[in-house]
Formats: sequence, C-alpha cells, structure tokens
Amino acid sequence: MLRVRNLRVYHGIIEAVHGINIEVPLGKCVALLGPNGAGKTSTISAITGVVKSEGSVSFEDRNLSSLSVEDRIKAGISVSPEGRRVFANLTVEENLVLGGALKPKCRSDRIAEWFKTFPILGERRAQPAGTLSGGEQQMLAIARALMNEPKILLLDEPSLGLAPKIASQIFEMIKNLKQENITILLVEQNATQALKLSDYAYFLNNGHILAEGKPEELGGREDLMAELTGIT
Repeated sequence: MLRVRNLRVYHGIIEAVHGINIEVPLGKCVALLGPNGAGKTSTISAITGVVKSEGSVSFEDRNLSSLSVEDRIKAGISVSPEGRRVFANLTVEENLVLGGALKPKCRSDRIAEWFKTFPILGERRAQPAGTLSGGEQQMLAIARALMNEPKILLLDEPSLGLAPKIASQIFEMIKNLKQENITILLVEQNATQALKLSDYAYFLNNGHILAEGKPEELGGREDLMAELTGIT
C-alpha cells in the first residue's frame, strides 16, 4: 500500500534521513523502530509532506511526491503525531469533529462509536482537551486520526511520555486496530512492545536502516538491541 524509495529528508542543510526504503503492505502493521534522533519522525513527516525530502513516496501505486499535505490526507493517509498535539482549547468532541472534517457524513455516528470504545473520552466530551491526562490525550489523538476513515494510519511514538500501565493500554488499542485489518505504520522507541504488534519491522538509527525483517528474527538480535541503546 505504501512504498518509500531512496528517501532523503532534510532539515535546512542537514540531511536527517539517508536514502531509506520502506514498504507497508495492505492490512499489515509495520514497525519503524529506533532511539531518539534516529530519523523516525522525519520519515513520517516526509510521508505526509510536511518536510522537504527527495526520493519517492507512493501510495496505492500513486506517486505522492508532488502532492500537498492536504491532498495526501485526502488520498487516505492519516497521522497521530508525536506529542499528541490535540487542540488544547477545544473540547474532546470538537477535536473529533475537526478530525472528521473530510468525511462529515455520519460523523456523529463515528464520534459515538469512539465514545463507546473509550468511555473516558465520552465522559469528558465537553472538557477542553488540554486538561486531559497524557494517556487520554493519546486516545483522543488516535481517535481523531481515524475519524476520516483513512486507508493507512501513521502512529508516531504513541507510548512516548506515558506511564507503563497507560502505555500498555495504548498498545492493546493498537492490537485491536490491527485485528480490524487497519494498515498501520508504527513508529516506536519501545521495540519489545512494537515487535509483538508488528508483521514486519525496520530498525533505524542515524538516518540509516540498520536491519529489517520479521519480528521473531529481529527481536532475538542482541546486537541490534545494544545498538539501539535505551530501547526495552
């Protein structure tokens, strides 16, 4: 579904990602793993068109390289960004309404479904999103990203800054999304948890792919875990 070829990402004159190749098949969960500064978020930003990049990004055999961020979203790509980035001054419900702006038909039904999935969000529907806990904001960010019923969901560091118990709830949510055959590109520092969820994985560090393969193959490689210091 998503194919990235020879991707190079720049922040000013600095090259943050050095010619990497990634594929995300339809209905699969693919993990992009690595420590802080590895180039993971830069890769996500290039896929969505937020940052300057070279190489090709194709989605459903369509080259997206010349498309705007808005057009890539319309094509079916949605992202739950690092740091959650909810609209703090808007209510929980207003965040979801904005998330479904491209598909207003039956939007209220989708919001009701998310409130059913996450009762805590339903209880706080009229509460400013900025007053939610970190875990609640992450739930809201993922729900908001799915409001347009995207063809692929990009999850950027969904467990970042969360207590272990709350992070486990988020990973369980991702597991449920996978069981619904939602195509996912999961960017994570927590390699152990991400490998349990993914069908295929890439290890990224210093802008280079160090290794790729099936989770059971990569999870046993002590050299990779040692290379990616801080991943548990």
